[in-house]
Amino acid sequence: MGIKKGIRFITLKSVGSYINFLSYVRPQKAVELSYALFSQPRIGRLQKDSLPKVLRNTETETFHHNEHHFQTYIWKGNETKILLVHGWESNASRWKKTLPHLQKSGSTIIAIDAPAHGQSSGKEFNVPLYAEFINKAVEKYQPTIIIGHSIGGAACVYHQYLFPNTSINKMVVLGAPSDLKTLIDNYISMLSLNTKMFTLLEGKFMNRFNFKLEDFSGQRFASQFNVSGLIAHDTTDKIVAFEEGKKIASNWKDSQFIETKGLGHGMHDDELYQKVIEFLFAAKQ
Repeated sequence: MGIKKGIRFITLKSVGSYINFLSYVRPQKAVELSYALFSQPRIGRLQKDSLPKVLRNTETETFHHNEHHFQTYIWKGNETKILLVHGWESNASRWKKTLPHLQKSGSTIIAIDAPAHGQSSGKEFNVPLYAEFINKAVEKYQPTIIIGHSIGGAACVYHQYLFPNTSINKMVVLGAPSDLKTLIDNYISMLSLNTKMFTLLEGKFMNRFNFKLEDFSGQRFASQFNVSGLIAHDTTDKIVAFEEGKKIASNWKDSQFIETKGLGHGMHDDELYQKVIEFLFAAKQ
């Protein structure tokens, strides 16, 4: 373990011990702190005057949604539109390596910044809000294709479940988690939180979003899909377990699953992108 990783490991453990202590003396504070840590990204923000090169020559549009605003970036092409949905502690620039592959198709490409990421507003990231952002972008741009990475993929799955009848007819999901419970379990074991904290966090999600943790499952959502899907997941993914991708694919009627090896969580790979392009644009036999 490198020194930096070691320090992070120690701080996580001590933060966890502090939250565990609070769970007995001030449970409400323990929940607020642990939820904030779970939902507030530390990196991924973008400043308008120092955007990554890939986002500089784009048309941009800022959408307003209740008290939030979110940013979109457009690479102009033909009538076919593709919406790109990034993951945790990232932003629209994560698609830099993907863009050239998609642009070969001549399509118009739109990338979105998630809540509390890129140039979008807020401190808190959550999937239900991301799904609302996605829906506003889908209504405006009418894309036929949506591509999501990591928790962005989970947000696409949730969006499709909530809004089954949109312009979208093909979805690509890369390295995405299926079950919110798995994410919470990982978080709890990372901080070594006690069982009391699991119950408290579960209650927080119930109050905040009105659903039980186990109900939030890509596997369950996808069983109702009529769109075609391509799900790809890497066997060496250390951020989101390979099994999660398999779960999403398992009940999705019109879907194919691609197992990759050695790409990790990032999933950037020319061969994989070639398969994505074939799935999206090969003429149906």
